[in-house]
Amino acid sequence: MTAPPRIPFPVVDEVARHCRQEEEPETVHIEVHLPGPLDEARLRKAFAEALRRHPRILMREAPGPWYRRRYEWELTEGPDVEVVAFPPPGPDALRDARTRALTQAPPLTVSPPIRLEVVAGAHAAEGSEASDAVGAEVGAGRGGLRPRPQAPAAGSGGTVLFLTINHTALDGPACLRVLATAAELYGGRDNSPAAPPVRPPETPQAPAGLPSNWALPARVAHGTPEPSPGNGMLVTELPLPHRPKGAPYTVNDQLMVTTALTIAHWNREHGARPRPLRITMPVDDRPRDASMPIGNGTRLVEVPFAPEELDATKMPELLRRTALRTRALKSLPRPQLGHGAALLTAPWAPVAWRAALTRTLRRAAAPWTSTTLLSNIGRVPYPLDFGERAGRAHAVWFSAPARMPRGLTVTTASTAGRLHLALRWSRSLLSHGDGAHLRDLFEHCLHTTEAT
Repeated sequence: MTAPPRIPFPVVDEVARHCRQEEEPETVHIEVHLPGPLDEARLRKAFAEALRRHPRILMREAPGPWYRRRYEWELTEGPDVEVVAFPPPGPDALRDARTRALTQAPPLTVSPPIRLEVVAGAHAAEGSEASDAVGAEVGAGRGGLRPRPQAPAAGSGGTVLFLTINHTALDGPACLRVLATAAELYGGRDNSPAAPPVRPPETPQAPAGLPSNWALPARVAHGTPEPSPGNGMLVTELPLPHRPKGAPYTVNDQLMVTTALTIAHWNREHGARPRPLRITMPVDDRPRDASMPIGNGTRLVEVPFAPEELDATKMPELLRRTALRTRALKSLPRPQLGHGAALLTAPWAPVAWRAALTRTLRRAAAPWTSTTLLSNIGRVPYPLDFGERAGRAHAVWFSAPARMPRGLTVTTASTAGRLHLALRWSRSLLSHGDGAHLRDLFEHCLHTTEAT
Protein backbone atom coordinates (compact mmCIF):
# COMPACT_ATOMS: atom_id res chain seq x y z
CA MET A 1 0.00 0.00 0.00
CA THR A 2 1.43 3.38 -1.03
CA ALA A 3 2.04 5.81 1.83
CA PRO A 4 0.08 9.09 1.63
CA PRO A 5 2.12 12.02 0.25
CA ARG A 6 3.57 14.41 2.83
CA ILE A 7 4.48 18.09 2.77
CA PRO A 8 6.44 20.00 5.45
CA PHE A 9 4.56 22.53 7.58
CA PRO A 10 4.91 26.04 6.12
CA VAL A 11 6.27 28.76 8.43
CA VAL A 12 2.86 29.99 9.66
CA ASP A 13 1.60 26.49 10.38
CA GLU A 14 4.73 25.51 12.32
CA VAL A 15 4.76 28.62 14.54
CA ALA A 16 1.08 28.15 15.32
CA ARG A 17 1.70 24.46 16.10
CA HIS A 18 4.53 25.35 18.47
CA CYS A 19 2.42 27.86 20.41
CA ARG A 20 -0.99 26.18 20.63
CA GLN A 21 -2.87 26.28 23.95
CA GLU A 22 -5.76 24.09 24.97
CA GLU A 23 -7.46 26.85 27.01
CA GLU A 24 -7.60 29.26 24.05
CA PRO A 25 -7.86 27.20 20.84
CA GLU A 26 -6.63 28.89 17.67
CA THR A 27 -9.85 28.67 15.70
CA VAL A 28 -11.23 30.79 12.88
CA HIS A 29 -15.03 30.96 12.80
CA ILE A 30 -17.10 31.72 9.70
CA GLU A 31 -20.84 32.24 10.10
CA VAL A 32 -23.05 32.36 6.99
CA HIS A 33 -26.74 33.27 7.21
CA LEU A 34 -29.10 31.99 4.50
CA PRO A 35 -32.80 32.85 4.16
CA GLY A 36 -34.04 29.29 3.48
CA PRO A 37 -33.56 25.62 4.44
CA LEU A 38 -30.91 23.17 3.25
CA ASP A 39 -31.33 19.48 2.48
CA GLU A 40 -29.03 17.41 4.69
CA ALA A 41 -28.05 14.64 2.25
CA ARG A 42 -27.59 17.05 -0.63
CA LEU A 43 -25.35 19.36 1.41
CA ARG A 44 -23.19 16.51 2.67
CA LYS A 45 -22.66 15.33 -0.90
CA ALA A 46 -21.86 18.84 -2.20
CA PHE A 47 -19.41 19.61 0.60
CA ALA A 48 -17.63 16.27 0.22
CA GLU A 49 -17.19 16.94 -3.50
CA ALA A 50 -15.93 20.49 -2.76
CA LEU A 51 -13.25 19.01 -0.50
CA ARG A 52 -12.15 16.68 -3.29
CA ARG A 53 -11.92 19.61 -5.72
CA HIS A 54 -9.58 21.40 -3.29
CA PRO A 55 -7.41 18.43 -2.22
CA ARG A 56 -4.92 20.56 -0.24
CA ILE A 57 -7.58 20.86 2.49
CA LEU A 58 -7.66 17.06 2.93
CA MET A 59 -4.72 16.76 5.32
CA ARG A 60 -3.79 15.70 8.83
CA GLU A 61 -0.66 16.02 10.92
CA ALA A 62 1.63 13.07 10.22
CA PRO A 63 3.02 11.18 13.23
CA GLY A 64 6.78 11.22 13.80
CA PRO A 65 9.51 10.72 16.39
CA TRP A 66 10.45 13.48 18.84
CA TYR A 67 13.76 14.07 17.06
CA ARG A 68 12.20 14.81 13.64
CA ARG A 69 13.29 18.09 12.09
CA ARG A 70 9.88 19.13 10.76
CA TYR A 71 6.18 18.68 11.29
CA GLU A 72 4.56 17.29 8.15
CA TRP A 73 1.07 17.29 6.68
CA GLU A 74 -0.16 13.96 5.38
CA LEU A 75 -2.48 14.39 2.40
CA THR A 76 -5.46 12.01 2.33
CA GLU A 77 -7.71 10.84 -0.48
CA GLY A 78 -10.87 11.71 1.44
CA PRO A 79 -12.13 12.88 4.84
CA ASP A 80 -11.35 10.70 7.86
CA VAL A 81 -14.67 11.65 9.49
CA GLU A 82 -18.00 13.18 8.51
CA VAL A 83 -17.31 16.92 8.38
CA VAL A 84 -20.90 18.18 8.18
CA ALA A 85 -23.09 18.08 11.32
CA PHE A 86 -26.72 19.05 11.88
CA PRO A 87 -27.13 19.81 15.61
CA PRO A 88 -30.68 19.64 17.00
CA PRO A 89 -32.60 22.91 16.49
CA GLY A 90 -33.69 24.85 19.53
CA PRO A 91 -33.73 28.29 21.18
CA ASP A 92 -30.03 28.06 22.14
CA ALA A 93 -28.74 26.29 19.01
CA LEU A 94 -27.17 29.41 17.50
CA ARG A 95 -25.47 30.44 20.74
CA ASP A 96 -24.20 26.90 21.35
CA ALA A 97 -22.74 26.67 17.84
CA ARG A 98 -20.86 29.94 18.37
CA THR A 99 -19.56 28.60 21.67
CA ARG A 100 -18.26 25.43 20.03
CA ALA A 101 -16.57 27.50 17.32
CA LEU A 102 -14.47 29.20 20.03
CA THR A 103 -13.88 26.33 22.43
CA GLN A 104 -13.55 23.18 20.30
CA ALA A 105 -10.89 23.23 17.60
CA PRO A 106 -11.07 20.47 14.97
CA PRO A 107 -8.13 18.12 15.72
CA LEU A 108 -5.06 18.30 13.51
CA THR A 109 -4.74 14.51 13.53
CA VAL A 110 -7.99 14.04 11.58
CA SER A 111 -8.45 15.05 7.93
CA PRO A 112 -9.64 17.72 7.23
CA PRO A 113 -9.08 20.01 10.26
CA ILE A 114 -12.40 21.82 9.76
CA ARG A 115 -16.01 21.36 10.89
CA LEU A 116 -19.26 22.55 9.27
CA GLU A 117 -22.33 22.82 11.50
CA VAL A 118 -25.76 23.58 10.04
CA VAL A 119 -28.22 25.29 12.41
CA ALA A 120 -31.68 25.03 10.90
CA GLY A 121 -34.52 27.46 11.56
CA ALA A 122 -32.10 30.06 12.95
CA HIS A 123 -31.58 33.75 12.33
CA ALA A 124 -29.28 36.40 13.72
CA ALA A 125 -31.92 37.63 16.16
CA GLU A 126 -31.55 34.39 18.12
CA GLY A 127 -28.07 35.46 19.20
CA SER A 128 -29.23 38.54 21.10
CA GLU A 129 -28.85 36.97 24.52
CA ALA A 130 -25.45 36.78 26.18
CA SER A 131 -24.07 33.41 27.18
CA ASP A 132 -21.86 32.46 30.10
CA ALA A 133 -19.70 30.58 27.62
CA VAL A 134 -19.42 33.21 24.89
CA GLY A 135 -20.85 36.65 24.32
CA ALA A 136 -22.84 36.45 21.10
CA GLU A 137 -25.02 39.41 20.33
CA VAL A 138 -26.49 40.53 17.04
CA GLY A 139 -28.69 43.47 16.19
CA ALA A 140 -29.33 44.98 19.64
CA GLY A 141 -28.63 48.71 19.53
CA ARG A 142 -27.29 50.42 22.67
CA GLY A 143 -26.03 53.75 23.86
CA GLY A 144 -28.48 55.85 21.84
CA LEU A 145 -26.73 55.05 18.58
CA ARG A 146 -28.50 54.38 15.30
CA PRO A 147 -30.86 51.37 15.54
CA ARG A 148 -29.93 48.25 13.63
CA PRO A 149 -32.34 46.42 11.35
CA GLN A 150 -34.03 43.41 12.91
CA ALA A 151 -33.46 39.97 11.41
CA PRO A 152 -36.43 37.82 10.45
CA ALA A 153 -38.06 35.95 13.31
CA ALA A 154 -36.52 32.67 14.34
CA GLY A 155 -38.17 29.58 13.01
CA SER A 156 -39.10 31.13 9.64
CA GLY A 157 -36.96 28.61 7.75
CA GLY A 158 -33.56 30.30 7.73
CA THR A 159 -30.27 28.44 8.11
CA VAL A 160 -26.92 29.40 9.62
CA LEU A 161 -23.72 27.65 8.54
CA PHE A 162 -20.86 27.56 11.05
CA LEU A 163 -17.49 26.70 9.58
CA THR A 164 -14.88 26.17 12.31
CA ILE A 165 -11.24 26.00 11.20
CA ASN A 166 -8.11 24.98 13.05
CA HIS A 167 -5.96 28.02 12.28
CA THR A 168 -2.76 26.00 12.50
CA ALA A 169 -3.71 24.49 9.15
CA LEU A 170 -5.97 26.93 7.30
CA ASP A 171 -7.29 30.48 7.19
CA GLY A 172 -10.73 31.97 6.61
CA PRO A 173 -10.43 33.08 2.96
CA ALA A 174 -9.20 29.63 1.89
CA CYS A 175 -12.11 27.85 3.57
CA LEU A 176 -14.58 30.38 2.20
CA ARG A 177 -13.34 29.39 -1.28
CA VAL A 178 -14.20 25.75 -0.48
CA LEU A 179 -17.64 26.77 0.83
CA ALA A 180 -18.31 28.72 -2.38
CA THR A 181 -17.51 25.59 -4.37
CA ALA A 182 -19.95 23.62 -2.20
CA ALA A 183 -22.64 26.28 -2.77
CA GLU A 184 -22.22 26.01 -6.53
CA LEU A 185 -22.40 22.21 -6.43
CA TYR A 186 -25.45 22.29 -4.15
CA GLY A 187 -27.50 24.97 -5.87
CA GLY A 188 -26.30 24.66 -9.46
CA ARG A 189 -25.73 28.41 -9.69
CA ASP A 190 -22.56 30.27 -10.59
CA ASN A 191 -20.59 31.20 -7.48
CA SER A 192 -17.62 32.73 -9.27
CA PRO A 193 -15.94 35.56 -7.37
CA ALA A 194 -16.75 39.14 -8.24
CA ALA A 195 -14.00 41.06 -9.97
CA PRO A 196 -11.72 42.84 -7.46
CA PRO A 197 -11.69 46.65 -7.52
CA VAL A 198 -9.36 48.05 -10.16
CA ARG A 199 -6.58 50.16 -8.70
CA PRO A 200 -3.51 51.54 -10.47
CA PRO A 201 -0.27 49.62 -9.85
CA GLU A 202 1.85 51.06 -7.08
CA THR A 203 5.61 51.27 -6.80
CA PRO A 204 6.86 49.76 -3.51
CA GLN A 205 8.04 52.48 -1.17
CA ALA A 206 8.98 52.71 2.47
CA PRO A 207 6.28 54.47 4.52
CA ALA A 208 7.47 57.80 5.85
CA GLY A 209 6.87 59.43 9.22
CA LEU A 210 6.26 56.24 11.20
CA PRO A 211 6.44 56.13 15.00
CA SER A 212 9.53 54.34 16.28
CA ASN A 213 9.34 50.55 16.33
CA TRP A 214 11.45 50.57 19.50
CA ALA A 215 8.67 52.13 21.57
CA LEU A 216 6.53 49.62 23.43
CA PRO A 217 3.08 49.57 21.81
CA ALA A 218 -0.08 50.19 23.79
CA ARG A 219 -1.97 47.22 25.20
CA VAL A 220 -5.76 47.06 25.30
CA ALA A 221 -6.59 48.10 28.87
CA HIS A 222 -8.12 45.47 31.11
CA GLY A 223 -11.85 45.74 31.55
CA THR A 224 -13.64 43.26 33.78
CA PRO A 225 -11.89 39.91 33.28
CA GLU A 226 -13.91 36.74 33.67
CA PRO A 227 -12.76 33.77 35.78
CA SER A 228 -12.93 31.11 33.06
CA PRO A 229 -10.32 30.98 30.26
CA GLY A 230 -11.02 31.11 26.55
CA ASN A 231 -12.46 33.65 24.10
CA GLY A 232 -15.68 35.64 24.07
CA MET A 233 -17.25 37.03 20.93
CA LEU A 234 -19.85 39.53 19.82
CA VAL A 235 -21.13 39.91 16.26
CA THR A 236 -23.15 42.79 14.91
CA GLU A 237 -24.32 44.37 11.66
CA LEU A 238 -23.61 48.02 10.80
CA PRO A 239 -24.11 50.29 7.81
CA LEU A 240 -21.14 50.49 5.47
CA PRO A 241 -19.35 53.80 6.05
CA HIS A 242 -19.86 56.44 3.40
CA ARG A 243 -16.81 57.31 1.32
CA PRO A 244 -16.83 60.13 -1.25
CA LYS A 245 -16.19 59.10 -4.84
CA GLY A 246 -12.53 59.51 -5.67
CA ALA A 247 -11.46 59.69 -2.01
CA PRO A 248 -7.73 59.01 -1.51
CA TYR A 249 -8.52 56.34 1.10
CA THR A 250 -10.45 53.05 1.14
CA VAL A 251 -13.06 51.56 3.45
CA ASN A 252 -10.21 49.47 4.87
CA ASP A 253 -8.46 52.71 5.87
CA GLN A 254 -11.67 53.92 7.53
CA LEU A 255 -11.87 50.66 9.47
CA MET A 256 -8.20 50.95 10.46
CA VAL A 257 -8.74 54.49 11.78
CA THR A 258 -11.94 53.37 13.52
CA THR A 259 -10.12 50.54 15.29
CA ALA A 260 -7.31 52.87 16.43
CA LEU A 261 -9.73 55.53 17.70
CA THR A 262 -11.84 52.89 19.49
CA ILE A 263 -8.89 51.46 21.42
CA ALA A 264 -7.47 54.91 22.19
CA HIS A 265 -10.86 55.96 23.59
CA TRP A 266 -11.19 52.72 25.57
CA ASN A 267 -7.70 53.12 27.06
CA ARG A 268 -8.35 56.74 28.05
CA GLU A 269 -11.53 55.65 29.82
CA HIS A 270 -9.51 53.10 31.78
CA GLY A 271 -6.65 55.44 32.72
CA ALA A 272 -3.96 53.86 30.54
CA ARG A 273 -0.92 56.00 29.73
CA PRO A 274 -0.89 57.06 26.04
CA ARG A 275 1.42 54.91 23.93
CA PRO A 276 1.80 54.31 20.20
CA LEU A 277 -0.69 51.86 18.76
CA ARG A 278 0.36 49.13 16.34
CA ILE A 279 -2.41 47.31 14.53
CA THR A 280 -1.65 44.06 12.70
CA MET A 281 -3.30 43.83 9.29
CA PRO A 282 -3.36 40.58 7.26
CA VAL A 283 -2.70 41.05 3.53
CA ASP A 284 -3.95 38.40 1.12
CA ASP A 285 -2.69 38.49 -2.48
CA ARG A 286 -4.16 35.14 -3.57
CA PRO A 287 -6.64 34.85 -6.44
CA ARG A 288 -10.22 34.08 -5.39
CA ASP A 289 -11.02 31.64 -8.20
CA ALA A 290 -10.65 27.85 -8.16
CA SER A 291 -6.86 28.20 -8.44
CA MET A 292 -6.62 29.83 -5.00
CA PRO A 293 -3.89 28.11 -2.92
CA ILE A 294 -5.46 26.51 0.15
CA GLY A 295 -3.73 26.95 3.51
CA ASN A 296 -2.54 29.91 5.57
CA GLY A 297 -1.85 32.36 2.77
CA THR A 298 -1.88 35.82 4.34
CA ARG A 299 1.13 37.88 5.35
CA LEU A 300 1.04 40.25 8.30
CA VAL A 301 1.99 43.94 8.35
CA GLU A 302 1.76 46.37 11.26
CA VAL A 303 0.21 49.82 10.88
CA PRO A 304 1.47 52.25 13.58
CA PHE A 305 -0.21 55.31 15.09
CA ALA A 306 1.40 57.86 17.42
CA PRO A 307 -0.91 59.02 20.26
CA GLU A 308 -1.01 62.61 18.96
CA GLU A 309 -2.11 61.42 15.50
CA LEU A 310 -5.39 60.00 16.76
CA ASP A 311 -7.31 63.27 16.65
CA ALA A 312 -10.84 62.85 15.31
CA THR A 313 -11.11 66.61 14.72
CA LYS A 314 -8.50 66.23 11.95
CA MET A 315 -10.17 63.27 10.29
CA PRO A 316 -9.32 64.02 6.61
CA GLU A 317 -5.62 64.29 7.48
CA LEU A 318 -5.73 61.12 9.60
CA LEU A 319 -7.43 59.14 6.83
CA ARG A 320 -4.96 60.33 4.17
CA ARG A 321 -1.96 59.51 6.37
CA THR A 322 -3.36 56.06 7.15
CA ALA A 323 -3.99 55.38 3.46
CA LEU A 324 -0.38 56.24 2.59
CA ARG A 325 0.88 53.88 5.28
CA THR A 326 -1.35 50.94 4.45
CA ARG A 327 -0.59 51.19 0.71
CA ALA A 328 3.15 51.37 1.34
CA LEU A 329 3.16 48.50 3.82
CA LYS A 330 1.08 46.27 1.53
CA SER A 331 3.36 46.94 -1.46
CA LEU A 332 6.59 46.02 0.34
CA PRO A 333 7.69 42.37 -0.07
CA ARG A 334 7.96 40.63 3.30
CA PRO A 335 7.87 37.04 4.60
CA GLN A 336 4.52 36.04 6.09
CA LEU A 337 5.65 36.36 9.72
CA GLY A 338 8.88 38.26 9.19
CA HIS A 339 12.49 37.09 8.84
CA GLY A 340 12.80 35.90 12.44
CA ALA A 341 10.03 33.33 12.05
CA ALA A 342 11.67 31.96 8.90
CA LEU A 343 14.90 31.38 10.86
CA LEU A 344 13.08 29.72 13.76
CA THR A 345 11.33 27.27 11.46
CA ALA A 346 14.44 26.25 9.51
CA PRO A 347 15.24 22.57 10.24
CA TRP A 348 18.52 23.21 12.08
CA ALA A 349 17.44 21.24 15.18
CA PRO A 350 14.75 18.74 16.21
CA VAL A 351 11.31 20.27 16.01
CA ALA A 352 10.68 19.71 19.75
CA TRP A 353 13.73 21.84 20.63
CA ARG A 354 12.72 24.60 18.26
CA ALA A 355 9.19 24.51 19.67
CA ALA A 356 10.50 25.17 23.19
CA LEU A 357 12.69 28.01 21.88
CA THR A 358 9.78 29.54 19.94
CA ARG A 359 7.52 29.53 23.00
CA THR A 360 10.25 31.14 25.12
CA LEU A 361 10.89 33.86 22.56
CA ARG A 362 7.14 34.48 22.19
CA ARG A 363 6.82 35.11 25.93
CA ALA A 364 9.89 37.37 25.91
CA ALA A 365 8.56 39.35 22.94
CA ALA A 366 5.05 39.76 24.39
CA PRO A 367 5.52 43.45 25.36
CA TRP A 368 6.36 44.24 21.71
CA THR A 369 3.37 42.38 20.29
CA SER A 370 1.01 44.63 18.35
CA THR A 371 -1.94 46.22 20.16
CA THR A 372 -4.63 44.38 18.23
CA LEU A 373 -5.41 42.75 14.90
CA LEU A 374 -7.82 44.12 12.31
CA SER A 375 -8.71 41.56 9.66
CA ASN A 376 -10.88 43.15 7.00
CA ILE A 377 -12.10 40.53 4.53
CA GLY A 378 -13.73 43.32 2.52
CA ARG A 379 -16.67 42.58 0.28
CA VAL A 380 -17.27 38.83 0.40
CA PRO A 381 -16.28 37.94 -3.17
CA TYR A 382 -18.67 34.99 -3.66
CA PRO A 383 -22.47 35.10 -3.89
CA LEU A 384 -22.67 32.00 -1.65
CA ASP A 385 -25.88 31.17 -3.51
CA PHE A 386 -27.26 27.76 -2.53
CA GLY A 387 -30.10 27.76 -5.02
CA GLU A 388 -33.80 28.47 -5.09
CA ARG A 389 -34.89 27.23 -1.65
CA ALA A 390 -31.86 28.07 0.52
CA GLY A 391 -31.05 31.31 -1.29
CA ARG A 392 -28.07 33.62 -1.20
CA ALA A 393 -26.13 34.62 1.92
CA HIS A 394 -27.33 37.90 3.40
CA ALA A 395 -24.79 38.04 6.25
CA VAL A 396 -21.30 36.56 6.69
CA TRP A 397 -19.22 36.93 9.84
CA PHE A 398 -15.62 35.90 10.48
CA SER A 399 -13.66 35.97 13.73
CA ALA A 400 -9.94 35.53 14.35
CA PRO A 401 -8.29 34.13 17.51
CA ALA A 402 -7.78 36.61 20.35
CA ARG A 403 -5.12 35.20 22.63
CA MET A 404 -3.14 37.35 25.02
CA PRO A 405 -1.06 39.52 24.92
CA ARG A 406 -3.25 41.15 22.26
CA GLY A 407 -6.44 39.86 23.78
CA LEU A 408 -8.72 41.53 21.20
CA THR A 409 -9.26 41.05 17.48
CA VAL A 410 -11.55 42.93 15.10
CA THR A 411 -12.79 41.16 11.97
CA THR A 412 -15.00 42.76 9.33
CA ALA A 413 -16.64 41.72 6.07
CA SER A 414 -19.40 43.17 3.92
CA THR A 415 -22.31 41.35 2.32
CA ALA A 416 -25.48 42.71 0.71
CA GLY A 417 -24.35 46.29 1.33
CA ARG A 418 -23.91 45.85 5.10
CA LEU A 419 -20.82 45.70 7.31
CA HIS A 420 -20.58 42.58 9.49
CA LEU A 421 -18.33 43.12 12.52
CA ALA A 422 -17.04 40.48 14.93
CA LEU A 423 -15.24 41.46 18.11
CA ARG A 424 -13.43 38.58 19.78
CA TRP A 425 -11.55 38.85 23.05
CA SER A 426 -9.66 36.90 25.65
CA ARG A 427 -11.85 36.40 28.70
CA SER A 428 -8.81 37.09 30.91
CA LEU A 429 -8.91 40.65 29.53
CA LEU A 430 -12.56 41.57 28.88
CA SER A 431 -16.11 40.54 29.68
CA HIS A 432 -19.20 40.46 27.49
CA GLY A 433 -20.23 43.87 28.85
CA ASP A 434 -16.83 45.24 27.86
CA GLY A 435 -17.29 43.80 24.39
CA ALA A 436 -20.68 45.49 24.05
CA HIS A 437 -19.15 48.84 25.07
CA LEU A 438 -16.32 48.41 22.56
CA ARG A 439 -18.94 47.62 19.91
CA ASP A 440 -20.71 50.90 20.66
CA LEU A 441 -17.42 52.83 20.58
CA PHE A 442 -16.56 51.22 17.25
CA GLU A 443 -19.89 52.23 15.74
CA HIS A 444 -19.49 55.80 16.93
CA CYS A 445 -15.90 56.09 15.66
CA LEU A 446 -16.85 54.54 12.32
CA HIS A 447 -19.51 57.22 11.89
CA THR A 448 -16.91 59.95 12.51
CA THR A 449 -14.86 58.71 9.53
CA GLU A 450 -17.73 59.42 7.12
CA ALA A 451 -17.40 62.58 5.06
CA THR A 452 -20.69 64.50 4.82
